[in-house]
Amino acid sequence: MEVFYFSRLSSSLNSPPLNISPIGSLILQLKNLWRYLGFIFNKKLIFCHHINFYANKAISTVKCMKLLGNSSHGLISQQKYLLYRSYILPTTLYGFQLWSYNKALLSYPLKDLNKMQRRDAIWILGMFCISLSFSIETIIGLIPIKLHLQKLSGRLQLRAHSLLYNHILKSLLETN
Repeated sequence: MEVFYFSRLSSSLNSPPLNISPIGSLILQLKNLWRYLGFIFNKKLIFCHHINFYANKAISTVKCMKLLGNSSHGLISQQKYLLYRSYILPTTLYGFQLWSYNKALLSYPLKDLNKMQRRDAIWILGMFCISLSFSIETIIGLIPIKLHLQKLSGRLQLRAHSLLYNHILKSLLETN
């Protein structure tokens, strides 16, 4: 049996162990992180660990793809761009609908995601690390990650509004 307690209170980070010895069990030690279906939750539902994990996964994927690019003929920039758009970006933004709610602070996630996109853009063009991020993204044709997240958020809202009136999700999303 798994029980997880979510709270946005500042005192919830140092919660005492749960003592259920009166019913014949041991004392349960509370975990700081919980993994479920590829999502990484913490007690305050701040998804910094989740975003950091998937941004690092994307960076390590690019490092592995550099090895593929160094094999016999290598990959051209268009193939690298296609790999980025079709595999790396969706992997990085896994669970975007969950961690981008209305009042979420996106400054920390944007820092990690900008770092990931910069490294990927340098890999796609094969440029030096001292190049400016904005200029590299412009040459490749990538939009800044903040604008990409806004685009995804807008599409998510449009999809929610386009559901049928009797759809179960529509009834859950309605405000009373």
